[in-house]
Amino acid sequence: MVIILLGIGLRAYASVLPHFVAEHFGDALWAAMIYFGVRALLVRMSVLQAFLISLGFCYAIECSQLYQADWVNRIRSTLLGGLILGRGFLYVDLVRYCEGAIGAYLIDRSLVQRIA
Repeated sequence: MVIILLGIGLRAYASVLPHFVAEHFGDALWAAMIYFGVRALLVRMSVLQAFLISLGFCYAIECSQLYQADWVNRIRSTLLGGLILGRGFLYVDLVRYCEGAIGAYLIDRSLVQRIA
């Protein structure tokens, strides 16, 4: 929930945030949210497996943006469709997803090690 609130805040206050933050952090937060979603749904999965699945999911969504049929573009034009499916393929998004997933993985791994 914290990541979702950060993402909403990032969009709401993009005009007052540094350009770099407003431009790049949203995709990283999205990847971190996917990682923690995978961990919440598949609690017995290792942190490394969750990392690989979440990063693969993010990459699949990004690559799906290369497909530009009318029906999927109508879905993408809605707020929820745009947030989930994105709107256009960008190579830089793959880097942003890596950064977000790696950050979430490192946070999670450190928490798991503290508990164990």
